[in-house]
Amino acid sequence: MKNYIIAGVVIVVLAGAIFGFTYLNRVKNYQEKVGNIVIEDVDLKEIKDGKYIGEFDADVVAAKVEVEIKDNVIKDIKLIEHKTDRGAAAEVIPQIVVDAQSLNVDVISGATNSSKIILKSIQNALD
Repeated sequence: MKNYIIAGVVIVVLAGAIFGFTYLNRVKNYQEKVGNIVIEDVDLKEIKDGKYIGEFDADVVAAKVEVEIKDNVIKDIKLIEHKTDRGAAAEVIPQIVVDAQSLNVDVISGATNSSKIILKSIQNALD
């Protein structure tokens, strides 16, 4: 009986260590991806009329958008998907971009990473 208890404890400790390592590695990759995001404004004069899909996935946070261009103007941006834990406040970014007609907008305080990921999704749609 004692051997079964020891084996059970060893299994639980190993499973916890594997889970912890996997989680820490995922967080590290997420931080690197977000830290490397560069948002470049786009020249709307170069983009033909149409609807464009763009996405960016940083593991923990991801976004997918549909951007509508008409007459060299961003008419609408739909946030199709936004995977986040605490960045819901950034979901106003698409409207801010439409209003500014630019990707050069401020991020939302408290939702900085989600803001950057949504902006990068918009840029990817327009690239």
